[in-house]
Amino acid sequence: MEKYSLYMNKFRVALGILFIAIAVFVFLIVKTIPEIKKISDIQTQQTNQSRSLADAERRLSDLKNSVAKEEKEVNTLAKAFFRPVNFGSDTEAVISEEFNEILQLMRENKIKTRSIKYDPDPQDDNFVKNVPDKYYVCKISMEMVANYSQFENFIRDLFKHEHFLEISTVEITPYQKNKRILLISLQIKLYAQREGASES
Repeated sequence: MEKYSLYMNKFRVALGILFIAIAVFVFLIVKTIPEIKKISDIQTQQTNQSRSLADAERRLSDLKNSVAKEEKEVNTLAKAFFRPVNFGSDTEAVISEEFNEILQLMRENKIKTRSIKYDPDPQDDNFVKNVPDKYYVCKISMEMVANYSQFENFIRDLFKHEHFLEISTVEITPYQKNKRILLISLQIKLYAQREGASES
C-alpha cells in the first residue's frame, strides 16, 4: 500500500508538472500571438510603405522627365523667321508664300474654309511698330469648318510649323445641327524677313 501511495505521489507530481508546463505553454502562446500579429502588421506596413515610396519615387521621376521634356520643348520654340524666295514691296505677296504652307496644312487636315481676310502690316503689331524695316507682317483672319480631331491635328501642325508665327485668337462654336462639327474663327499673324534684314 505504501508503494502504491508512493507511485500515486510521483504520478501527482508528474501530473502537476505537466499541468504547469501546459499552463506556461498556453500563457506563452497567449502572450506571443499578439506579438507575432504586431510583427506581421509592422512587416505589412513596411511593405506597403516601401511600395508607396517606390510609387512616389516613380511619380517624381515621371514629373522630372515631364518637366525636362517641357523645358526642352520651350527651348526649341525659338523658330526662324520665314525668308521669302522673291522679296518685294508688297507684304501680301511676300507672305503668300508662307501662307501657302498654312493652306497645305489645312488641306492635309481636311479643314474647310468659309472666308479669309488679310490685314497687311497691322498697326497694333509690335514688329510693325518697332522694327517695320526688318519684317513683313500679315494678320490673317479665317472662318473655318472642321470636326474636333481635324482641328486638333491642324493646331498641332500649326504649332510645329517650322517658321515663327503667332496664333492671335481662336473662337470655336459647335454647329447647332451637328455638335461634332465646329465653326472656327482663327486669327494668325505671319512674319517674313525683309531683304537685307538679319535675325537678332
